[in-house]
Amino acid sequence: MIRVPVSEQSQIAAARHTAAERAERHGFGTVEVGRVALATTELATNLIKHAGGGEILVGAFDEEDGTGIEVLSLDKGRGIADLAACLEDGYSTSGTNGHGLGAVVRQAHRVEVATWPGLGTALLARFEPGTPPKTKKPSRAGWGAVSVAKEGEAVCGDAFGVIDGHGLRTLMVADGLGHGPEAADAATQAVRVFNRHKDHRVPTLLDYIHGGLRATRGAAVSVARLDAADGRVEFGGIGNVAGVVVTPRDVRRMISLPGTAGHTVRKIQSFDYRLDDGVVILHSDGLATSWSLDRYPGLIRAHPTLIAAVLFRDFWRRRDDVTVLVAGAGPNR
Repeated sequence: MIRVPVSEQSQIAAARHTAAERAERHGFGTVEVGRVALATTELATNLIKHAGGGEILVGAFDEEDGTGIEVLSLDKGRGIADLAACLEDGYSTSGTNGHGLGAVVRQAHRVEVATWPGLGTALLARFEPGTPPKTKKPSRAGWGAVSVAKEGEAVCGDAFGVIDGHGLRTLMVADGLGHGPEAADAATQAVRVFNRHKDHRVPTLLDYIHGGLRATRGAAVSVARLDAADGRVEFGGIGNVAGVVVTPRDVRRMISLPGTAGHTVRKIQSFDYRLDDGVVILHSDGLATSWSLDRYPGLIRAHPTLIAAVLFRDFWRRRDDVTVLVAGAGPNR
């Protein structure tokens, strides 16, 4: 994802340009690019007007819900007191014409929001080719991710993969050693090997990834396989890519063994955990480990990308690349 800080008027244009350019590269037509640009402008403007600033993330998505461009608006402001009203055209809390969030809803195919008094707001807007439906349906997405480069770097040294098949969902996050292009090459190679050997068991898959990274600077890698029918997750990790199972009742931090895939690995092993009705969160060490979803009532049932975005917003270390991948066991989690 491309991150655009928004704390002053001049940065609204930067956010709009970033989103429009990404939509063009994704093959959107002129009218569709205009929708993305208009909605992003409204989101960035609202960050300044109502939240004292925040950030816009722009990326692409490709999953069971469809394919297109997604724009995330993140702030640490006072939150939205009446969310339903704010999502209607014409509503205003600042004496303006009030087209802000209502215009975003009109231009996007899907809009989902998480907000809390005093803790700010995270809004996800997704755009696909074609005219947006007037009636928005809730997303069926079973996974979502935020992946952002270290400040000052042109590429992200992390990468992730998600594969669904045979009633299983398999996740991987790779954190290339260090930062920059060489770290990105290692992480990207991990994804290639992951896709090539996806049908193997977790320890075997990790072993293939380890062998496939020997010509790179190496990476920390974690793989989780979620089984909806059995209600469990099999997890294996090499190095410090964290894996956590979060349910409405508890948090289970999964075991990753020391090492660097591609270089030094003493032991590769997987462990089984109960998934129940929870979600699995994999993240690189660009995210502080002190996070807890307890601070955000209801977030565990939000769109997985919103879960990842809120954790990114509040716990990114900034001195490192960061990836947060969140998933449930099936399309409806």
